[in-house]
Amino acid sequence: MSFQLTFYSLVLVSLLLFLHRKTLKSKGIRPRGPPGLPFIGNIHQIRKHPWITFMEWSKIYGPIFHLNIAGQDAIVLGSHKVAADLLDRRSAIYSDRPRNIVTRILTGDLVFAFTQITPIWRRMRRASHDALGPKVSKTYHVLQEREVVWLADQMIKAPTLFRSHIQRTSASLVMSIIYGTPIADSEDPIILEIQHFVDRALGAAAPGAFIVEYFTWMQYLPRWMSGWRRYAEYWYEKDSALLTGLFSGVQARVDAGDNGPSVAAKLIKVQDQDSLSVLDSAWLSATLYAAGAETSAGQMEWFMVSMILNPGVQKAAHTEMDNIIGRGRMPTLNDYDQLPYIRAIVKEVLRWRPVLPLGACLPHRLSQDDWYDGYFLPKDTTVIPNIWGLNHDTTVYGSDADTFRPERHLDEAQKLKPAPKDTKEESHCSFGFGKRVCVGRHVANRTLFIEVATILWSFNICAAQDESGNFVMPSSEPATEGTSLILRPRVFGCELIPRFSEVPTIIAHTMDVQNSDATM
Repeated sequence: MSFQLTFYSLVLVSLLLFLHRKTLKSKGIRPRGPPGLPFIGNIHQIRKHPWITFMEWSKIYGPIFHLNIAGQDAIVLGSHKVAADLLDRRSAIYSDRPRNIVTRILTGDLVFAFTQITPIWRRMRRASHDALGPKVSKTYHVLQEREVVWLADQMIKAPTLFRSHIQRTSASLVMSIIYGTPIADSEDPIILEIQHFVDRALGAAAPGAFIVEYFTWMQYLPRWMSGWRRYAEYWYEKDSALLTGLFSGVQARVDAGDNGPSVAAKLIKVQDQDSLSVLDSAWLSATLYAAGAETSAGQMEWFMVSMILNPGVQKAAHTEMDNIIGRGRMPTLNDYDQLPYIRAIVKEVLRWRPVLPLGACLPHRLSQDDWYDGYFLPKDTTVIPNIWGLNHDTTVYGSDADTFRPERHLDEAQKLKPAPKDTKEESHCSFGFGKRVCVGRHVANRTLFIEVATILWSFNICAAQDESGNFVMPSSEPATEGTSLILRPRVFGCELIPRFSEVPTIIAHTMDVQNSDATM
């Protein structure tokens, strides 16, 4: 009897699958794509450096092509137009996220960058925009300027530890903006604890991290058979306690009359308005930290690499700094509009080596059937914008798209020229699309600008030398150690030489003035 029941069940399932595929096929033609294997589809072909593989496939199959990821339909977008047509102009149905089983448990479904479109997602997105939008971002200028002067001072005193200084600055600046608490040491226990939280969240979101994401029936196994579930539940409880404690610390300062600017303080003051609980706000604050610290540090390391490999660019930047800023003071954010070449360098770093080559952490999900350019795209299709490919599109950026060249963003008068179409005036696609576009991009642009300007005003950035005196050039090829979602340079060395003798004195004086202003 049981054998017959199993047999008829298999027949019924097979029939339903056949009818489902036949129904989908009757609705229209799917985009072409590379052939895969039974059951696993194309998974084995996209494990390493998929953004490069996707670029090559775009040349063969066109700007939109189909993948089979263990039975899950996916499309890759390989041109600015297609990405903007779908993710921007049809954002109402292309802004959801694929369901990630482990991440939902690990984060309590409270990291809004990962979650599907829900009422809590809308409240978190609105609150984060209110806290980091273009108008509010100006309130953080003092924090940004203070941190970069501190960075220059650390680089003067211990230049060989520049990577550690960059990491501390990124972490401290984001901690200051989110929680109002700067960090003096990159090894601070709080920073390390939050970094471990970030690593766990990004690691769980990485493709292939947990087999249950491909064989979803495993989610129904008993808890004692599901190590991934026990791991996710344990760390959700631990991380919730950590993040709530950080948020409660800000609450205590606000209650004591501290009016310093921070995202958490703003969330506390509008908590009822945004209908967010303390737990919601604690996880939202941590999400914004995770989105800012690691990406900012990675982009600054790529900036250092680009300067070593392109001394002519560095020389042109120094000329602009001397003409506009001079050598009697350090640059500030008030100089933003007067330094187009520095801004072009920032744009080019973000274009040339985006730290999230496949978009902001996770792909999009199509929430209903759609048709585009004659192709049928079924509901629940995973949509992957190949940010790396878009940023290196030779039809947009020219035949030298693989070359670091800030001048591509300038006109003949050496002013910033209009950005390419469908890049939201950024001149690249690194901040994403649609309702998932990076909410902190205005803060990020100003942060990278003042860091780049300060370092270039202060130093000549040169290649390191080995024991024989030979210059050791850094690689422009990205490293992929750790989480596959963050693309950073391979470990490299460099030499930082103050550009003129007064640099240390001016940095020290600027720090004194800032400290004096902070105590008034």
